[in-house]
Amino acid sequence: MVNTLLKPDALALAAERAARPVVHHVPHGFADQFALGFTKLLRFCADIFFAKRYGHRAIVLETVAAVPGMVGAMFTHLKCLRWMRDDQGWIRTLMEEAENERMHLMTFVEIAKPTWFERTVILLVQGVFLIAFSLLYLLSAKTAHRVVGYFEEEAVTSYTLYLQEIDEGRSPNVPAPAIARHYWKMADDATLRDVVLVVRDDEAHHRDVNHDFASTIGGLLRDRASAPYPPHATELA
Repeated sequence: MVNTLLKPDALALAAERAARPVVHHVPHGFADQFALGFTKLLRFCADIFFAKRYGHRAIVLETVAAVPGMVGAMFTHLKCLRWMRDDQGWIRTLMEEAENERMHLMTFVEIAKPTWFERTVILLVQGVFLIAFSLLYLLSAKTAHRVVGYFEEEAVTSYTLYLQEIDEGRSPNVPAPAIARHYWKMADDATLRDVVLVVRDDEAHHRDVNHDFASTIGGLLRDRASAPYPPHATELA
């Protein structure tokens, strides 16, 4: 049996490649160019494998997206211990980001029901990315946060395209899973479209926060105020 994960629709793939995110930080210098180029490479790989299968795309990518916050929080925690100084709220922010991305994953698992093939891809991708991102964070925390900022710009674009698929009837607007209704404090009649909207808002917030962290480390001014964060449940389902 051929897994359709490896056979995306040609028109869907062309549309995905044509999409361009709104750049919220113009790259300055080699580190920023590297971060943007690395992000574009991963986006190209995601397009090849998933095209417009956004539910399954979200499962794999949210697994990866939950790694940077945990890695950043761990290394920031250790650095603050070594230098015996305050973290200025970074650890809590990064831990919350990791938890938030994990809730995205749990939500889309309920919606898309990953195959065993996709579960295997998740194991491989997460292992490789965990090692690579940890090394990058040790070498340059600024570049690592910039990478995440550009990741989130791409995520906002993907979720915007997902909304278009739902609005145009190509993806079913199924009821929101119970875990999503609880976490985002949504109405009982909330749908997938409502879930995608709040997830996109989450990603926009992570985008701005990570660009801000990178700029702070590099001694640059903030690009703009952070996008608002949707209200989240204090107790997870």
